[in-house]
Amino acid sequence: MTDTSFFRRRVDNGGTERMPHWGMNSEYGVLQDVLIGPMDNYTWQMGNAMSRRSVRLGRSFDKEIAKQQYQEMVDIYEHCGVKTHFLKPDSNLPYQIYARDSSVMTPWGPIVTQMYSPWRRGEWLEVVKFYQQADIPLYDVVTAGTFEGGDFMVLEPGVILCGYTGERTSQEGLDQVRGWLEKEGWEFRAYQFDPYFLHLDVKVAMLAEKLAAVCTQAVEQEQLDWFKSRGIEIIDLSYRSVLELGVNVVALGNDRVLVPAGSTELVEKAKAHGLEVFSPDMSQFTSGGGGVHCMCQPLSRKDA
Repeated sequence: MTDTSFFRRRVDNGGTERMPHWGMNSEYGVLQDVLIGPMDNYTWQMGNAMSRRSVRLGRSFDKEIAKQQYQEMVDIYEHCGVKTHFLKPDSNLPYQIYARDSSVMTPWGPIVTQMYSPWRRGEWLEVVKFYQQADIPLYDVVTAGTFEGGDFMVLEPGVILCGYTGERTSQEGLDQVRGWLEKEGWEFRAYQFDPYFLHLDVKVAMLAEKLAAVCTQAVEQEQLDWFKSRGIEIIDLSYRSVLELGVNVVALGNDRVLVPAGSTELVEKAKAHGLEVFSPDMSQFTSGGGGVHCMCQPLSRKDA
């Protein structure tokens, strides 16, 4: 018989207890465990604006080069002391590699999301299987509208920043998750933007405590003022960097960041801020519409 408590450990009126190991209260706490999507069946999909742009510019996908780049990324995680976990591949899911989207991690456990694109809607199954096998009970499951993890950030302790376009993440999906997390006593900041940008993590990334990479040309002034009101310093990146997914990066904790080699602008600026930068070539993936942030779901971070 299925244990229904696995699918929802969330307490209706808030006060959900944190788990001893799994969970995170910021985007920049020391990364201990990460869930990575498989690249076995990865191909560029033309429903993605960045894939279409790459094809228009004459680029093509090379599976063997992609395998090498993927392994380099995994090696960096392991070098930095991060335990890597992998989703089981499904031949029907070409974008299963982007493990960021099919679930999100909260301080109280994972939320399984609802995908927007038809070729991604089956991703929930292997995600649920993974959490069951790893004995990580779900905080809850999104059942209203769409909601994708690339829009969701545990920005810093006590604060969630969540983007929505009405497509990848809909108003209904956002409102459902916001209701849950506000009952836990956390601030939930919703930020609406144009669907062209796919997800919030194309434009915004936390690098370290009170330090964010942001393309200010692509973010409204009201949102920039909100960052300032929280004392968050912004490393400004160009619009061209957004087009190459240069803001799609992973904070490893202890002032270390994983930044694609192609994001030369952020690599240089992050180093100038005293951060240790690991920069693998990820061009086969960024050209297909997803970067290192899209490809991972943090499972455990030490509290910031």
